[in-house]
Amino acid sequence: MMILARQVRFSINPFLSEEIQGSNSFASKPAGEGLAIFLELSVELAGSVEPTTGFVVNVTDIDRNVRQFVVPIFAERIRADFQQAKHIGLYVIAELLRSAWGQLADKFGTARLSKLSWKLNPFREVTMDSQESNMIYFSEKFEFAATHKLWNDEFSEQRNFEVFGRCANPTGHGHNYVVEVAIKKSLDPARDGLIGGNNFCIGDFEKIVDDEFIKLVDHKNLNVDVAEFEKTNPTVENIAAFAWNKLAGKFGPALGGSLHCVTIWETDRTYCSYYG
Repeated sequence: MMILARQVRFSINPFLSEEIQGSNSFASKPAGEGLAIFLELSVELAGSVEPTTGFVVNVTDIDRNVRQFVVPIFAERIRADFQQAKHIGLYVIAELLRSAWGQLADKFGTARLSKLSWKLNPFREVTMDSQESNMIYFSEKFEFAATHKLWNDEFSEQRNFEVFGRCANPTGHGHNYVVEVAIKKSLDPARDGLIGGNNFCIGDFEKIVDDEFIKLVDHKNLNVDVAEFEKTNPTVENIAAFAWNKLAGKFGPALGGSLHCVTIWETDRTYCSYYG
């Protein structure tokens, strides 16, 4: 089984009746004109490789189907709501993503649509997954800076440097970390929307993450300033688990959701995801 992913980028002008198609799909197609709304839809397909082509699905088919069947739905709703000065919140985004799923699910032969992700900006996205089709996932990235030292008092100095290398530097060292927090909310088919209605505010979500985790670690010496790491190595794995423990159970009362995953990037090449 293979998982094939394709990012399809397009722009919508809320107040123009026709889209400029353009010819640069890497930037967006339709291209948008002037100040347009840039959207990126990531399509994941699961399937087997077709022996004669080497494809799971030809990515040009993914592009064509998204632009033919999904872009018009997004454009129609965005134009209608903008022109009536209506807010487009998570409730509407969930509806549009589910409509996109319905349009694409049968368009790729034997390949199965496994995930759709709508990137709202470079650091925030909403996702639907075939494994839990009654859920919608919202995730956002945050940054924090911290120092740490990796060391085990039961090891000799030589052994510590053998195991932890430069991370065992006696005075520590720093990282510009990125943390992505993903929560999930139930979809209620009977009401055709999110349980609890549109009770989701990004500002509330961000405040919970900031208060419950970021403020504990940002510009801190993790070994010294964070009690949990006085005797536990602040590895990327342990930081991810620590973040989970601080955030789990915090999103229900205010946002009607639950924590799904925490991912910590220590560098752009090293990260750990924790699902509790």
